[in-house]
Amino acid sequence: MPKEKKFFKKKKSLKVKALRTFKQSEKGMNDKMESNSKVIPIFFAVDDRYISFLAVTLTSLIENSSKDYQYVIKILCINIDERNKKKILKYEKENVKIEFVELNYYLQEIEEKLYTRDYFTQTTYFRLFIPELYPQYDKAIYIDSDTTVLGDISELYNIDLGDNLLGAVPDSSVQNNKEFQDYVERVVGMATYKNYFNAGMLVMNLDAMRRFDFQAKFLYLLETIKFAVAQDQDYLNRLCKGRVKFIDEVWNTMPIPNENIKEEDIKIIHYNHMFKPWHFDDVLYEDYFWKYAKKTEFYKEILNIKENYTEKEKFRDQEQFKSLVRLCKKETSCVGNDRNLAGMNGIEQSEERLKILKKIEEFEKNGDFDIDVEEDPPTIPLAPEDVDYLRKKSTSKIKSKIANHMGKKFLDDLLKENKLIIKEIKGLENLQNVDTGAILTCNHFNPFDSFAIEKAFMESGQDKVRKMYKVIREGNYTNFPGLYGFFFRNCDTLPLSSNTQTMIEFMKAVDTILQRKDFILIYPEQSMWWNYKKPKPLKNGAFRFAARNNVPVIPIFITMQDSEIIGEDGFFVQEYIINIGEPIYPDGNLSEKENSNIMKEKNAKIWRDTYEEFYKVPLEYTTESKAKK
Repeated sequence: MPKEKKFFKKKKSLKVKALRTFKQSEKGMNDKMESNSKVIPIFFAVDDRYISFLAVTLTSLIENSSKDYQYVIKILCINIDERNKKKILKYEKENVKIEFVELNYYLQEIEEKLYTRDYFTQTTYFRLFIPELYPQYDKAIYIDSDTTVLGDISELYNIDLGDNLLGAVPDSSVQNNKEFQDYVERVVGMATYKNYFNAGMLVMNLDAMRRFDFQAKFLYLLETIKFAVAQDQDYLNRLCKGRVKFIDEVWNTMPIPNENIKEEDIKIIHYNHMFKPWHFDDVLYEDYFWKYAKKTEFYKEILNIKENYTEKEKFRDQEQFKSLVRLCKKETSCVGNDRNLAGMNGIEQSEERLKILKKIEEFEKNGDFDIDVEEDPPTIPLAPEDVDYLRKKSTSKIKSKIANHMGKKFLDDLLKENKLIIKEIKGLENLQNVDTGAILTCNHFNPFDSFAIEKAFMESGQDKVRKMYKVIREGNYTNFPGLYGFFFRNCDTLPLSSNTQTMIEFMKAVDTILQRKDFILIYPEQSMWWNYKKPKPLKNGAFRFAARNNVPVIPIFITMQDSEIIGEDGFFVQEYIINIGEPIYPDGNLSEKENSNIMKEKNAKIWRDTYEEFYKVPLEYTTESKAKK
C-alpha cells in the first residue's frame, strides 16, 4: 500500500478516536462557557515531572489575564497522578475551566516513530495533534509549562493571524548561535535562520491547519525524515514555512541578554534549555518565576528540587547543551537521513539521493517510466472553485504579478549562487520565431528545470509579448507549503486535478491560452527522475492540445554535465545545456489523433538525436521492450 494511503487511513483512525475521547472528556463541561464567543482555549502538554512548574505558569497566567474572557485550559498528558490532578484543578475559577486530557491511546498508534533525546519526552509532540483533537476550536494558544506569563493572554489570542497557520516568535537560541543557524537552514530547510521559530509559545490557526491537512502531512514527514535536534519543533518549522506570522519577541522571551527587549515590556518568559531557575542560580528574569512559585502549594517542593540539584546534574545539563551544538554540526555536515555515509571531498552524499538513484535503476529496469521516484506529499482534490486558471479575479491578478516578480528575483538568486547553472542555450531562434501560441515540451529531472526554461523564454524576448504557463501536479498546487507553494499557486501555473469538473475547466483554459498566442510548458514524460539524463517515453496529452488548437510543439531537451561545484547533497551541481528544437507544426490535412501521434513521434526523435549527439552513446534502456510500449 502506498505511504500516502497508509497515512490517510492512520489519520482517519486517529481522528475518530480523538473525537470519541474528546466527547468523553468534555462530559460535564460547562456548556454556557463553551458556547461563549469570548472563550480562549489554551493548551499545555505535561507529565508528572512538570506539574509543579505548570502550577507556576497557571498562577501567573490567571493572575494577569483579562476578566472579560473565559479560559478553557486543556492539559494534554499521559498517566498523571490523580493527586497532582486535584492540586491543579484547584486553580479553576468562575472564568477558568481546567481539564486533563489523557492521550495514551494516541501515542500507541505512533509512539515507535516519535524520536526523543535528553530531557525531551513524547508529550512534546502533543501540540501537533491539537487541530484534529479539537475540531470545535478555530484558534488556540499553546504554551510550554517552563514559562511565566506576565502579560494579558487575551492580547496574544486576539492577534490577527490572517491565513497563516501559526503565530510564533523567532527562536532566540538560534539567532545567537552559528551552529544552530547552519542546522536550521541546511537540515530543517529554512530559507533563513531568522524565520526559525520557537514552539514553546504558539498561537494556532486550527481552522487553517485542518484545511492544510496538517496532521497527515506531519505523519508523512515523520515517516520520511528524522529530526534529531529540536524534534517536534523542527517538524513544525518545516511544515509551516512561509505561513507563520511572526509575533513580537516579548511574547516568548528567553533568559538571554537582548538589547531589543525592555524588561518592563516582557509578556512571557520562557526558561528553556539550561535556563531553569529551579536548577541554577542567577538565571536572567528568575525573580518573576519565584514571585509566582511562592503563590503555589508546590513552592516547598520546587525549593527542594533546587536545593537537591547536584553539581553532577548541573554539569550534565551543561554537557547536554554542548552535545546539542555538536549534534547540530554533525547533522549539518550533510543533508539526508543518514549522516554517516562517506562522500567525495569530505562532503557526505545524501542517503536520500542515493536511495533515489537506486530507485531510478529499478524503475527503468521495470519500465515504470511514468512514475515519480520521489513520493509526493498527501494531496486533496482540487475543486473548480479553488483555482482561477485564467486569473480573471482581481486578487488572482495581484498575486500573479507579485509571484512572477518574486520568481524572477528567485531565479536571479539561483543563478548567482550557482544552484542553477545554465552553460548554454542552443536554438534560441526556434523560440524567438514563433508568432502563435505553442506547447513547450521538456524533459523533467529537477525541481529547478522549469526555471531553466523560464530563463530561455526571457532570453528569447518572448516574455515581452506573451506569457508562459506551466502545467503542474495537483498536490504541488494545493498542499505545497512556503515560498515554493506560493510560486506553484500563482506563477502562471495550470494545475491538473483528480476532479473531473476541474479538468474540464483546465481544458478550456488551455484552449483559451493557446488561442490568445501564449505558451504552455508541459512535461510529457509525466514523471520527474532526479538528474536522469535519458529521454523517457512520452504521453499524448501535450500533443493533443497542440493538434486541437493548431499550434506548434517546441521540443526542448536539456543535457547536463558535472560542474566543479559540489552541492549540499554531496553531488556535483549540474551544468545545463538547453537545446531548443525546431517547432513541430500540425498538418491541416490530418485528424487531431493523427497529428497528435506524428507530433509525438517527431518530438521523441528530436530528443533522442539530441541525447545521442551530446552524450555520444545510443539511447538504450535496461528494459527496452517496456520502454517502447
